[in-house]
Amino acid sequence: MAGYVTVNGVRSWYDVRGAGEPLVLLHGGFSDSRDFDDNLLKLASKFKIYLLDRRGHGRTPDVEGPVSIEMLVGDVAAFIDEVVGEPAHLAGYSSGGFVALAVAVKRPDLVRKLVLVSTAYDKDGWMFLPEPDAELPPQLVDRYAEVSPDGRDHMPVVVRKFAEMEAGESLKPAEVTSPTLILLADDDMIHLRHTIDMYEAIPKAQLGIVPATSHLLFWERPELVTRLVEEFLTIQPAPMMPIRRPGGFLSQQQQ
Repeated sequence: MAGYVTVNGVRSWYDVRGAGEPLVLLHGGFSDSRDFDDNLLKLASKFKIYLLDRRGHGRTPDVEGPVSIEMLVGDVAAFIDEVVGEPAHLAGYSSGGFVALAVAVKRPDLVRKLVLVSTAYDKDGWMFLPEPDAELPPQLVDRYAEVSPDGRDHMPVVVRKFAEMEAGESLKPAEVTSPTLILLADDDMIHLRHTIDMYEAIPKAQLGIVPATSHLLFWERPELVTRLVEEFLTIQPAPMMPIRRPGGFLSQQQQ
């Protein structure tokens, strides 16, 4: 069931697949919800999946003026409030993961479980970010032009807006209260130390390093990444010898 809905003042494209607990998927930067076609969308057999093309991306048009993380959080929060109608599991990839993290920090009442794939909580976590006037790969521009209502020539405007926004925003992962899965490629664009810091800061976090992958791990090992996300959302873990988690050895020593 695909269509448009106006949320937070933005006419946004979305789609709904499957049945079960709600799972909202947020795609990467300068891309769209097709990021999930051959991976997490397969979870529609167990979850009611909501795909949302974020403002200025995919089939959702850009909005005049600059963009801020508050606007992006407002878009997702309004979508969950008005379309999903109840708190949802929230999964984000790359810059979509940054938005998902921000929603979990600023609107924890809307997030059941949080999945962050190849993302960072501030600009220092990235080995490099797109420059505002960067020339993007032709394949990425072609993919944008296939569905964008704004047309191929508008892509540099979107790149400039979001590159400037991401370079100036920072989040505090310690404020996340939702159970969280953090996935990273072993050869990612995100610094490994930064990801470990995020894992250690979030109280209810799990960490997975996907071997033999890059920032494109969704396409390189789709079955493995999908299985890890599915298990996180459906299985209550019970480690036999926990160390850092509540009830583990270190927490007992600190009492």
